[in-house]
Amino acid sequence: MTRFFFDARFIKTEHPDGISRFAAGLLGELRKLMPVTVMVSSDEQQKLLGSGDYVRFPDVTSPMEIFTALKLNKLGADVVFSPMQTTSSFGKKFKLILTLHDLIYYRHRTPPKAMPALIRVGWFLYHLSYLPQRLVLNGSDAVVTVSNTSKLQMEKARLTKRPITVVYNAADAVVPSPGNRSQSNHVVYMGSFIGYKNVETLVRGVAIADLELVLLSKISPSRKAELESLAEHCGARIKFADGVSEGEYSDWLFGARALVSASLDEGFGIPVVEAMAHGTPTVLSDLEIFQEVAGDAALYFEPRDEHALAAQLKALGDSELWGKKSELGVARAKLYSWKESAKTLAELVRSLTA
Repeated sequence: MTRFFFDARFIKTEHPDGISRFAAGLLGELRKLMPVTVMVSSDEQQKLLGSGDYVRFPDVTSPMEIFTALKLNKLGADVVFSPMQTTSSFGKKFKLILTLHDLIYYRHRTPPKAMPALIRVGWFLYHLSYLPQRLVLNGSDAVVTVSNTSKLQMEKARLTKRPITVVYNAADAVVPSPGNRSQSNHVVYMGSFIGYKNVETLVRGVAIADLELVLLSKISPSRKAELESLAEHCGARIKFADGVSEGEYSDWLFGARALVSASLDEGFGIPVVEAMAHGTPTVLSDLEIFQEVAGDAALYFEPRDEHALAAQLKALGDSELWGKKSELGVARAKLYSWKESAKTLAELVRSLTA
């Protein structure tokens, strides 16, 4: 029997990010398809993921990460899947699947401020050239990414000689609200506040549209102060939730006119699928990846044009258009499921041991 290990050490137990959602969503469905040994680095991760077969490893940022493959060899691993590209392959005797979600940080090299200073420096230097990424990915046996857009970008950059499989992101199942919220006076944003997310355009856009912007994600005091200053300057109404539970997130989506994003770059956009699943229309910057994910269910605008954003938000004040986009979104969200994505990954695992 194949000994399959899943590296869950990247899952954040508080305020999970996109990688956390990707890993947890896949793992939940993979466990229904095959025996899985889960790699964790904390009691909190194990508690979050529920009962199962676990093995403890150091945190992914530990200097001991270089010895991860050697420990997996001793444990008899046949195939290891990582939802990131940083699980060490040094000395491995097993098949390794690494994940590269996107190429964003080659275009926007400023690393997340939450990272420790030394890791921020290393992150920046790592993304100055494709060479380090090529070496890492070619140390695997197969590579996963989360969209066709990212796959095409990886192929264009010749990032790896390994086969690339698209394992789509998805959203947890939810019963969409039957109500029409075209007259709701607020829109919501779920995501980080790093520069390329372009949240400033959202603030200016809602001021023009005379709507309230609810910012759901955890935010640093300094970034909050910057956006508050901008909102005061342009007359925008904004509200900071500063992190929400899953239930609170659903409540906000069920009450909003739309979910909005003015991002300049994305690898997928899980909040887009989550909003569509709730029956909440999306108003998005006109990016190739958003077109792939949302199709004709979304309304689009040029990402730095707050007036175009405001126009689309006002357009959703029409109950007929709102209802149409809501229905299209619900149908579109059904294209993405953790169950189907897990099946794709399971097939890849089996192919490596055939």
